[in-house]
Amino acid sequence: MSLRIAVVIPIFNEACAIGSVLEETRKHGDYILIVVDDGSSDDSFVHASAHGALALRHKLNRGKGAAVKTGIMAANLLEADVIVTMDGDGQHDPADIMALVIPIIEGKVDVVLGSRLMNREKMPWPKVVANYIGNIITWLLYGLFVSDSQSGFRAYSKYAALIIDTKADKYEYDSKVIREIKNNRLRFKEVPVLTRYTEYSMGKKQKQGFFNGLVTLGRMLWKMIA
Repeated sequence: MSLRIAVVIPIFNEACAIGSVLEETRKHGDYILIVVDDGSSDDSFVHASAHGALALRHKLNRGKGAAVKTGIMAANLLEADVIVTMDGDGQHDPADIMALVIPIIEGKVDVVLGSRLMNREKMPWPKVVANYIGNIITWLLYGLFVSDSQSGFRAYSKYAALIIDTKADKYEYDSKVIREIKNNRLRFKEVPVLTRYTEYSMGKKQKQGFFNGLVTLGRMLWKMIA
């Protein structure tokens, strides 16, 4: 029986990018492509459907974390052996998918984290600084240090996808997964991934910028004490 690899792509107003992302991803492997439209106001859902993905939709914008969780749930229902999550704006290179998947296929780890900080030649320095700060805060809150706690390019074994349980719906989801890795004693590793910064991806209002990062930190701290 062939291995079933699902690629989950959460999107919000990505009508001009999701089609090319799906086409490029399809060129790199026979993946189950699952797109979750998180309440977009444009034609993202239509474009995802037209390009052959299993397209799901939230009627309301719930947040990146909620979209990822919906996609992972769908991948589990489709009995995927490995689940990869990646962004829908073209920043992630689908050529890196197998680098994330292979350690899981080999049975060495449960989770593989794609790290932009391990391959940061073209990464803008403000993002480097912001990611280091995010890593330190994640370590202080959850007790596990990784080189890129905010990366959305990750791979999960079937076991990890079922056991990871986080209530986070917004951008803090990525950090909460680090907590779940530690609390559930999941085996993990990091691999370097290429990030392609374009005028389009850098200009999006919904990206995790400095202000959104402060909001995310506030949510994380509040939920620690609430």
